[in-house]
Amino acid sequence: MAPPIDISSLPGPAQKLVDPSAPPKLQELAARGVAPGLKPPAMLAVVVLLAKSERADVAATARATLAALPPPLLAGALASDLHPAVIDALARASEGKLDVLDKLVTMPRVDLETIEHLARTGTEAITELVATNEARLLAHPRLIELLYMNRATRMSTADRIVDLARRNGLELSGIPAFREAAAALEGELIPEASEEPTPDDVLFTETAALADALASPAPEDTHEASDEGAEAVKPKFKPLYKLIADMSISQKVRRAQLGSKEERLLLVRDRNRLVASAVARSPMLQEDDVNLITKNRNVSEEVLRILGSNAEWLKSYIIKRNLVENPKTPLSLSTRLIPLLRDADVRQLAKSKNVTAAIQEAARRHLDRKKQ
Repeated sequence: MAPPIDISSLPGPAQKLVDPSAPPKLQELAARGVAPGLKPPAMLAVVVLLAKSERADVAATARATLAALPPPLLAGALASDLHPAVIDALARASEGKLDVLDKLVTMPRVDLETIEHLARTGTEAITELVATNEARLLAHPRLIELLYMNRATRMSTADRIVDLARRNGLELSGIPAFREAAAALEGELIPEASEEPTPDDVLFTETAALADALASPAPEDTHEASDEGAEAVKPKFKPLYKLIADMSISQKVRRAQLGSKEERLLLVRDRNRLVASAVARSPMLQEDDVNLITKNRNVSEEVLRILGSNAEWLKSYIIKRNLVENPKTPLSLSTRLIPLLRDADVRQLAKSKNVTAAIQEAARRHLDRKKQ
């Protein structure tokens, strides 16, 4: 957090303006950015302090002033060495003003939390500003994580900063599938930063828009069984499936972590293990998603292993049962879960033709042990 403004460091007139006992009308004027004799840095510090005033009207006026500073005051402030708390307040109030932010992010005393806020919440244009300072990204890898997980960050920029981390030996735990994302870039040509989005950026954005349009609050699988018993993509998801099919592995890995549940249910079936594994590590996964995935006998063993190693998902009885019944689940995991099932379900497993012989035998052994 940016250090608070030391009121005693302000000029005398500024200290009087922010004093709680100052006349309300005088504070109201100061909250509008009007205080003759004060230089822009001190005036802006006063406005920032008054934005937290206990006088509601004064605080509201000060916040409105920060969002629309008079041009002379803004210009004078941006040409000065501002206090970190002032930079932070101005940055948060100016998120649509690239010319202002461009100056703020390069100020010597800008606080790391201010940059993190912009990386986490910024628009495409703002994340481009943050991503240009590679020295700062390497010094504070959390910024790379926040930029990557911000859906507004361009795909080409996400590739560039992940590659930067990979080349410098960083491990980024804030990107759940970082290893998959980094591996997807090995041997790839990483595009240089550009003013205009690349074709991959456009594809990534179009896919996100279509996925959002198809999103449904109710869990629904993207596939259905054909007449021959094979899986086929449902008609309404075919346009999304086609866009995803045109993506690079790196793009798919990022969509797996940030996309909709419909995207995840398409991508978890991807033949590339990096993509499917990224789905299993996605922070966007919900219990309903995991229930559908663990039921599916066409997902990879690695996906089921990752999901079965997540204590959060194993709180669900249905997911535990799905994992045991799924023949793709690693045997060591399935047999470890059998004792956690109800006796009625274990008895059913012992004679079920829908599970492997190894699971049947493990279920029988468990029942025998309980009898003893």
